[in-house]
Amino acid sequence: MASRWWRWRHGCSWRPEARSLGPGCPGRAGPSGPRAAAAAAAAADVTRAQVSYFNLVKSLTSAFPIMYSISRFHHTTPAACCCSKTRSGERYTDPFKLGWRDLKGLYEDIRKELFISTTELKEMSEYYFDGKGKAFRPIIVVLMARACNIHHNNSRDMQASQRAIALIAEMIHTASLVHDDIIDDASSRRGKHTVNKIWGEKKAVLAGDLILSAASMALARIGNTTVISILTQVIEDLVRGEFLQLGSKENENERFAHYLEKTFKKTASLIANSCKAVSVLGCPDPVVHDIAYQYGKNVGIAFQLIDDVLDFTSCSDQMGKPTSADLKLGLATGPVLFACQQFPEMNAMIMRRFSLPGDVDRARQYVLQSDGVQQTTYLAQRYSHEAVREISKLRPSPEREALIQLSEIVLTRDK
Repeated sequence: MASRWWRWRHGCSWRPEARSLGPGCPGRAGPSGPRAAAAAAAAADVTRAQVSYFNLVKSLTSAFPIMYSISRFHHTTPAACCCSKTRSGERYTDPFKLGWRDLKGLYEDIRKELFISTTELKEMSEYYFDGKGKAFRPIIVVLMARACNIHHNNSRDMQASQRAIALIAEMIHTASLVHDDIIDDASSRRGKHTVNKIWGEKKAVLAGDLILSAASMALARIGNTTVISILTQVIEDLVRGEFLQLGSKENENERFAHYLEKTFKKTASLIANSCKAVSVLGCPDPVVHDIAYQYGKNVGIAFQLIDDVLDFTSCSDQMGKPTSADLKLGLATGPVLFACQQFPEMNAMIMRRFSLPGDVDRARQYVLQSDGVQQTTYLAQRYSHEAVREISKLRPSPEREALIQLSEIVLTRDK
């Protein structure tokens, strides 16, 4: 796997070798006899169901023409480097450090946008803008802005309006967190109590609304109607995504399509449309706008898929919020949906949203006994690879290479 990753990362073409399915299957020697034949038949039945299921994912992602067999694929995710080389040979360090050059004073500037005379409302609205978040979205936005500017006319300047998009993206994201925590009745976020737990649900709703209104005012000041339209789509997607999360599907294929659509609207839309917005501000070429959008979409979906994996593999201290939270909320994420292919008895639990005593613990055990975590991580890799393929269409620059590295870091984060 490591050699394949190296060849792919360095632009060489490769194709996976054929994977055998198990003892007694074509292409692999194994014990013969009735027991082996029965095992092979059972494995074939499982594989057919899984491949049929994964064909849906293939049709939804449309990212790669050649897919591995989904059956029992265990892989290792390559470690991200702390430094890399651009195509021109210029070395740079952590992409977060590169992005922070344009984000100095990010949270102070956001707090200025939230200038409020009421002390309590001010305290609530500024609560998450304490500099302890990852600032993942603003980092991507400023790196994309510079990459597009360089691609367009080799400009090394960052427009003030492009930087403003980074602030707006973080404000919209934070407002959505405040509202999500109310809906989920969450008690902790980023290692501290949520706004709704400290000030109550009614005031938390108002705090989230205020942050969203401040973001809208900052967006209006940019004065570009195309950009305004792009980012107001994000707010609509957030609402629609939350509604999707409140529902579920009986049909397994529809269930996975429902999950991916919800993932795009709740997480990836903000990143995709923010990237598109800064490309519109810096470059008139619609092709570049689509590259920026597709990069953000694919990185955003990969980010959320890994987040869903971490809900099963990380501890609460690492995540800064309780783990197994999705199961407790009745949500069937990627690891659960993949695990359900190996343990069909999970279907009933999914449909009743893990509401019976013992459902959450039992579902968690099924996931950990299955290859659901591995398959979800593998799907995240697919989206990450597609993000790299898109951004590689831009002219080489340190920022473009940092975006490539960020798409790889998304896969290896632990919180």
